[in-house]
Amino acid sequence: MAKTTGKSLLTENSYKFLRKYIDNPSPTGFETPGQKLWMDYIKPYVNSFITDPYGSVAGVINPKAQFKLVIEAHADEISWFVNYINKEGLIYLKRNGGVDHQIAPSKRVLIHGKKGYVKAVFGWPAIHTRISSNENKEPQPKVENLFLDCGARSREEVEALGIHIGAVVTYEEGYDELANGFLIGRAFDNRIGGFMIAEVARLLKENKKSLPFGLYIVNAVQEEIGLRGAEMMARRIKPNAAIITDVTHDSTTPMINKIIEGECQCGKGPSLCYGPAVHNRLLNFVENVAIKKGIPVQYRSVSRSTGTDTESFAYANDGCPSVLISIPLRYMHTTVEMIHKDDIENTIKLMYEAVIAFTPETNLNYFK
Repeated sequence: MAKTTGKSLLTENSYKFLRKYIDNPSPTGFETPGQKLWMDYIKPYVNSFITDPYGSVAGVINPKAQFKLVIEAHADEISWFVNYINKEGLIYLKRNGGVDHQIAPSKRVLIHGKKGYVKAVFGWPAIHTRISSNENKEPQPKVENLFLDCGARSREEVEALGIHIGAVVTYEEGYDELANGFLIGRAFDNRIGGFMIAEVARLLKENKKSLPFGLYIVNAVQEEIGLRGAEMMARRIKPNAAIITDVTHDSTTPMINKIIEGECQCGKGPSLCYGPAVHNRLLNFVENVAIKKGIPVQYRSVSRSTGTDTESFAYANDGCPSVLISIPLRYMHTTVEMIHKDDIENTIKLMYEAVIAFTPETNLNYFK
């Protein structure tokens, strides 16, 4: 593992907030409860907030400064929508973001009803009842054959619980710790990013750092369905440069092809990305910060899109030099997404040191 250098950047209170933040549902389109938690945590470290009509938030340091630097993550998690309730009280769903139907059978969920959370399970027939006599093979989980059972035995009983068409559904699993510095949780993609940018704000405040620009710490909504929150915030803020953080795949697990995904491993540091939306001068600046401060990094490339909010900032307005710093993660879009504490520390440190080193005079012009 690529160990962090010196004393830990994170406090006991940091990890207490991380657990609370991960355990709190924040599905795409319904991020407000998680955003309020995040705002309460970051409030002592910023001068003001910007919010937009769909729930994205920016904590601002030096709001009157003309030059604007963004550090950004997205707040939402994948989930489901209630789509149909049959007469027997079983509930059928549609996706809300890139939720993986293959992990759903037997999972426990929370249905966000009008009367509060309702517990339910993805029902799935016993193995010795699932063989199809016609095809002589087991049926596979698909969106159209997955259903929730909340204990109701009629549509009327379901509706009496406050469950309605359009109610959002999230998995119940939350934060936990494994051996050797690994953490697991639902929705580390990408609330770990929201946590890390909040920690950058905390460190700036506690270390009494004065910045020669306005810093906008953006936690954007609706990334999982097309980077929509970041698009709105980029147009609203009109930043001069942006540092985006998200998760990327640990490619050392089975069933991932390194020839396609590249090589990346949890515990070996944040990943820097090469791609069309990534500004080469800003990338080189961040890379030099990593070298100077002894922060381990990994590298990957994308053929077109990063698949992150990087594109939303890079191509907004008249163009915004943007860079992507990713934290390695195993088992993306499952309930056991796995990250390493060393990578959390090193990603925070890289963003923090990059913010401190950056100035409005940093040359991001390709022609000078």
